[in-house]
Amino acid sequence: MTLRQYPTMLDATLSTLSHAHDHDDADLEVGDELVRLIECDQPLTGSSRHRLVDIDEVVIGRGAARQGERKGARLSLRLADNRISTVHATIRREGMAFVISDEQSKNGVTVNGRRVDRQLLRDGDIIECGRTFFLFQVARARRHEEPVDLDASELAPLGLTTFHEPLAAQFRALSDVAKTPLSILILGDSGTGKELVSRAIHALSERRGAFVGVNCGALPENLVEAELFGARKGAFTGASDDKPGLVRASDQGTLFLDEIGDLPLRAQPALLRVLQEREVMPVGATRATPVDLRVVAATHRDVETLAREDRFRSDLLARLSGFVVRLPALRERLEDFGLLTASLLARHGTRDVTISVEAMRALLRHGWPLNIRELEHCLRAALALSPTRLELAHLPASVREPSRAASAPAAPPAPRKFLSPEQVARRDELCALLTTHRGNISAVARQMGKDRVQIRRWIKYLGISVDELIGRWDEAP
Repeated sequence: MTLRQYPTMLDATLSTLSHAHDHDDADLEVGDELVRLIECDQPLTGSSRHRLVDIDEVVIGRGAARQGERKGARLSLRLADNRISTVHATIRREGMAFVISDEQSKNGVTVNGRRVDRQLLRDGDIIECGRTFFLFQVARARRHEEPVDLDASELAPLGLTTFHEPLAAQFRALSDVAKTPLSILILGDSGTGKELVSRAIHALSERRGAFVGVNCGALPENLVEAELFGARKGAFTGASDDKPGLVRASDQGTLFLDEIGDLPLRAQPALLRVLQEREVMPVGATRATPVDLRVVAATHRDVETLAREDRFRSDLLARLSGFVVRLPALRERLEDFGLLTASLLARHGTRDVTISVEAMRALLRHGWPLNIRELEHCLRAALALSPTRLELAHLPASVREPSRAASAPAAPPAPRKFLSPEQVARRDELCALLTTHRGNISAVARQMGKDRVQIRRWIKYLGISVDELIGRWDEAP
């Protein structure tokens, strides 16, 4: 593969963060990253993320304990994996890319399931050294103040744990919002962890009342109002006793309205009144009852479209959208796979569970269309078959056998937004200097009076292909 084929996968990341980047470029730093996803013999030990902005070489080897050490432009990662050699592999910067090399290790280096001696790394590549899996990521934008090495143990607890920066930014804001009475709307595909986040919000809020969850799509349509708002005895046929309702049950706590997009239209005005007036009127009652509650709603549906089509009240949507969280699909946050797997195993398994390399390859290859919920069900079923050792045979057939869709080439990234005149001028200047200096980043940095890191950041953000400019990159094996 030549560097001309090296994918510019930074577009998706930068499009997410482009607004912040345009307004305050100095706050963000773009660089490649290496994520230690999971150790198969110790899957509950958690992951770690390592930034490579100022790193020219990464050395992976065996050590008595897990350890990361930086000396100048070198990062050494030691792992207590007995299948890893003392010096197992190196990842070196070559021009604008990183290349991994097997340093004559006993058990070899694998990239995306194929054993290699030397391989140009691309965004999303899965690296195996011994029984440890790594993820290589290109051009991730981070805040300058973020640590260059981050272990899972240093991340926020209570279900708000992630290495995925766009999601981490939302979680940081959510930690502050959780202590306010502001309503929160969580959007995301089915199985992305909306209830888990809602429970984390309740825990962070420190409210004294209970967390009360209700699936709006599962409520009987003729009893929605009675279930939510309560009913007085004799208010309708079958109402033999006073019923407080779910809203009052969450007084001084959190009411979680899952699949709010499925709430019938006729029940929406009453819910709007509860949010506006902070009181609830039970069916058949003549006097409202005050309630102190915080509402967290969630849905996988496009509620904005439903509101435009008059299938969901726009005023209710506005009340629910005090703060909006958007959860990505599992396939979009692969850097969190080890974190999520460790959390799910701890919840359903024993502390001594191990995973075979073949099983982990299959887990990482699968597309997870049903997201975290599907991963949880997969691990739970495997643990039922083998509580201490998960093998490929213990996984569902849909995970063991890659589908055509999963093996098909990925869709190209979304087109880059138009550059401003200033950005176009900067791009032209860089292209001219890179051509003159034959791609020598240090020489370009000296001529512009900038740091090399800044030059690399501009090159990646502006989508410049040094390969195409100078046409001299050799093919990597």
